[in-house]
Amino acid sequence: MTDDVAVHADRRRAESFGAAAEAYDRHRPRYPGALIADLISKPGTTVLDVGAGTGIASAQLVEAGADVLGVEPDERMARVAAGKGITIERSGFQDWDPAGRTFDLVVFAQSFHWVEPRSALTKIAGLLRPEGRLALVWNRITPITPSQAELDESYAAFLDATARPSVHAEDELAGVIAESGFTTERRSYTQRLRFSADQWLDMVFTYSNHLLLPTDERVRLRDELHRRIGAAGVIAKNDALAIICAPQR
Repeated sequence: MTDDVAVHADRRRAESFGAAAEAYDRHRPRYPGALIADLISKPGTTVLDVGAGTGIASAQLVEAGADVLGVEPDERMARVAAGKGITIERSGFQDWDPAGRTFDLVVFAQSFHWVEPRSALTKIAGLLRPEGRLALVWNRITPITPSQAELDESYAAFLDATARPSVHAEDELAGVIAESGFTTERRSYTQRLRFSADQWLDMVFTYSNHLLLPTDERVRLRDELHRRIGAAGVIAKNDALAIICAPQR
């Protein structure tokens, strides 16, 4: 979505997270409470969390009263999620067999850009109960101080692009979602966040493009970013996004 090759086709990036599963779970931000509340209107809502990862969204949905089943292809990520008491089935979404099960809500939290959207939407339509919905959810955290342009000066020698796959998700997905027979409603949730230098770097070094760097380059990049950020830390903004989709029946 941000590169010439569709992100979902870059399986090295898609499959990079498992090696950092514990760090991913520790340092990735949770979703805004208002977003979770908008998804779960009543206790007992049945949810399929696709690409559940370490169960970050799943745990929040369970806490809100939902009955959650997670689907996750990576054994190491799935193990962390299962350790939280989340029911997890190990599989990629396209290979996963629902065995006739249907759901009130299908959620992709930080994961829809890792699947081929048209075939995924076709499968999702058959998983939703009457009045069921699909929610495509992303945290989208960007630095304010220092700015991304300032940080990019440090990145220049290491990465060609620092844009996240979710940056323009709503615009890039609008056409394929409509063509697949879904209506959409976009909801945004803005947060202002503050990180120490280490907190910020712990988070961004769980991003796939950082994980794929050779070890020595990761060390040098982290040192360079730490020097640039300094003791003041990072002031950032989270423009969290939920695209709520319903099949036209």
